Amino acid sequence: MSTIEKIKEELLVEELIGINNEIILYNDDVNTFDHVINTLVRVCNHEALQAEQCALLVHYKGQCAVKTGNYEELIPYCSSLLEAGLSAEIQ
Repeated sequence: MSTIEKIKEELLVEELIGINNEIILYNDDVNTFDHVINTLVRVCNHEALQAEQCALLVHYKGQCAVKTGNYEELIPYCSSLLEAGLSAEIQ
């Protein structure tokens, strides 16, 4: 492996390691499935099926990771979820 290939591989690994935060969506007794699903589609760019699966996980497991990325990138997504009345935080 050449030096350039090694550097590219190290950069890819560092980039992947940097994406270690996630938005956790929590269950509540307020929001409907439709609201949660529609919000995940609108805010997190989920496909409808993915949003539905996340909503079911939140309902039955109490929480679900709905978006991953670096912390700064996740702030506007999490803020939008909170503004929509959902319970979420970045971990």
